[in-house]
Amino acid sequence: MNILEEIAYYLSFDFVKYALIVGTLISLACAILGVTLVLKKYAMIGDGLSHVAFGALSLAMVLTIADLYLTMPLTIIVAILLIRLSTKSKVKSDSAIAMLSVGSLAFGYFILNLFSTSANISGDVCTTLFGSISILTLTQVEVWVSIILTILVLAFFIIFHNKIFAVTFDENFSKATGIQTNKYNNVLAFIIGIVIVLAMKLVGALLISALVVFPAISAIRICKSYKMVIIFACIIGVINSVVGILLAILIGTPVGATIVIIDILAYFCCWALENIIKKSKAA
Repeated sequence: MNILEEIAYYLSFDFVKYALIVGTLISLACAILGVTLVLKKYAMIGDGLSHVAFGALSLAMVLTIADLYLTMPLTIIVAILLIRLSTKSKVKSDSAIAMLSVGSLAFGYFILNLFSTSANISGDVCTTLFGSISILTLTQVEVWVSIILTILVLAFFIIFHNKIFAVTFDENFSKATGIQTNKYNNVLAFIIGIVIVLAMKLVGALLISALVVFPAISAIRICKSYKMVIIFACIIGVINSVVGILLAILIGTPVGATIVIIDILAYFCCWALENIIKKSKAA
């Protein structure tokens, strides 16, 4: 059986189709969001919030309630607080992110060990942190939730593209021209929370920031306009995730780690291409 036949065989299973659908949509949302976060120098917020989501998910597992009911609201609330800290606070946002990251990870692992009834705590933690197999165990309800939430995220960025562009590049000027920057920052924080929780299913809590950052910085290497950076970041993010998921299934590696490695390779390819373009122009 060659590779194409093997891929066709796996695509006959619903769980693989679900993984590809959700992976594509989440990667699209992460890429668009990532461009804004990188340009606003908020890239590490995604990392801090992923750890908050892990702590919230651990609590939901202990309380035996649906994880989205607790994880998403708590992550969104913390995202709004972090965005506000970045503009005015005695505690700088990077310090707050560091405290939240360590504290949330410690809290999540602590309560899982103290109260969890699972016979395989280490396996649960590994899956949650690194996305070992969670993307391949999606239910139909989770797929539809991911589709609806991702469509809402994409719709927001499309409808308010101009205002997001203005707030991203010059928040003070945007405020002076009458744009309600606080409102857009709060909505951006709301979207960050949604995307982070959805992305946990794809790459795990510890690897989410890679899914958000790498497509954006890869696109910035090659493209010069804001619109082209977004388009190219989306293309890179989707291709990397689809290739990563299929490769993980074919060779039996963790899905999250495989996607991130593909992201890293894509970044270095873009870096090499940038240097080739510069040298050709210089010549």
